[in-house]
Amino acid sequence: MKKLICFTLFCTLTSYEVKAQNTYEEFKKKMNSEYSSFKNSKDKEFEEFRRKINEEYASFLKKTWQEFSAFKGIPVPEEDKPVPPVVYPEEDKGKPIKDNPKPFEEVIPIVEPEPQPEPVTPIKETPKPPVETYYAFKFFNTSLKVRLENKHRFQLQGCDENHISRAWNALSGSAYNNVINDCLAIRLQNKLCDWAYLQMLCALSDAFFKGHCNESVLFTAFLYCQSGYKMKLASANNRLFLLYASNHTIYDKNYWEVEGEKFYPLDCQLNQLHICQAAFPKERPLSLQISSEQLFALQSSAQRTLQSKQYQDVRAVVNTNENLIQFFNSYPTSCINNDFGTRWAMYANTPLSKQAQRTLYPALKQAISGKSQYEAVSRLLNFVQTAFVYEYDDKVWGCDRAFFADETLYYPYCDCEDRSILFSRLVRDLLGLKVVLIYYPGHLATAVCFTENVNGDYISMNGKRYTICDPTYIGAPIGATMPKMDNQKAKVILLE
Repeated sequence: MKKLICFTLFCTLTSYEVKAQNTYEEFKKKMNSEYSSFKNSKDKEFEEFRRKINEEYASFLKKTWQEFSAFKGIPVPEEDKPVPPVVYPEEDKGKPIKDNPKPFEEVIPIVEPEPQPEPVTPIKETPKPPVETYYAFKFFNTSLKVRLENKHRFQLQGCDENHISRAWNALSGSAYNNVINDCLAIRLQNKLCDWAYLQMLCALSDAFFKGHCNESVLFTAFLYCQSGYKMKLASANNRLFLLYASNHTIYDKNYWEVEGEKFYPLDCQLNQLHICQAAFPKERPLSLQISSEQLFALQSSAQRTLQSKQYQDVRAVVNTNENLIQFFNSYPTSCINNDFGTRWAMYANTPLSKQAQRTLYPALKQAISGKSQYEAVSRLLNFVQTAFVYEYDDKVWGCDRAFFADETLYYPYCDCEDRSILFSRLVRDLLGLKVVLIYYPGHLATAVCFTENVNGDYISMNGKRYTICDPTYIGAPIGATMPKMDNQKAKVILLE
């Protein structure tokens, strides 16, 4: 009898479970159907909105383009004559360093990078064919691919407003949705900054259209615009040009001013251009800040041995990524908010490449392991002071040029700003201490915020003291300011 009752209960419960499972499956199926319907509705809504604004943009392209004259590029601000490196007096070595607060004129704050531009609406993927066709191209020797076929090539019959407008309408169809999404995916996967992304689009377009031609320029402009970036199309002498907006002041580069905003040419030496003033919704200018390492294929540079003179165990055989160095060669000199001091912060806040870290950091970590903050920073400071050969930029480059940390490890010569940028990177990465740059007229040094008691020349900010560490004051200890530095005019540049 008990067995019968248990069996009956089991069957009843099983029946309830089956019904509940069926009810759940029906509910799940209904919810998925409703979500799919909602998603399709939203996709159509986004696509319709994007189609409409592209049609409006193409319509504006038909209107007469206005002639603008170029403004001469803003020259790099003249600095005081560079202060040559100074060797710390032999007779002062070993003497105790006294505490000495130093004044300063101004603090240049950190400018936090903004999120990168995005398309005005999500761009719907087009249905995948049985076999997808990709177009492969190279960007700084890095192999990339996007969904493009021969049928996607177009030909401009002319460079006038009507031809450009018709081509833009054709590009705005769904046939190019996948390549836009692929480009944005490359930007994400390779951690490309805005400047690298624009150049990547150029490399793709030039390769796809077999050269830098009007079709290539228009394709670059379209991809760039649809990715959310602010740009203008311009023409002269039957040639098309792309002008990009930047939220930085770019030096030594002619520009055109449209509605009070500067637009810089990607590849143009002319002074007169006919510019279309059409604007795209939610478009944003590019930034020249580099928050992450640009992930290019690795092409190791030649090895270089770097040795501290005072500490024989501070020695490393280093190299970096040649492709990254070539990218840095393309990087324009700029500043944020018209403040020239932000220029050095942008270089100093750019991370050292993984390849340079792999070859440099193990040796440095071993050399400072178990040391106090004072001893560890002393070793890193002497390493930067004595392992590199000093030379003036105008002698090597013919103009002033700051280095990213990787470049200082790569090139045979460097100056005070390059050493300070590298040293600030080493201290932050290896010891986790805060560092600021200090700009004196004609000279750049650093100051470190120790959490241990360290004597010497220092500046005080927000209740914290930053002790002077000068990578160009050869052999100088922590806390020693290079002679003849005018602290009354010193500017403190905050770093991330």
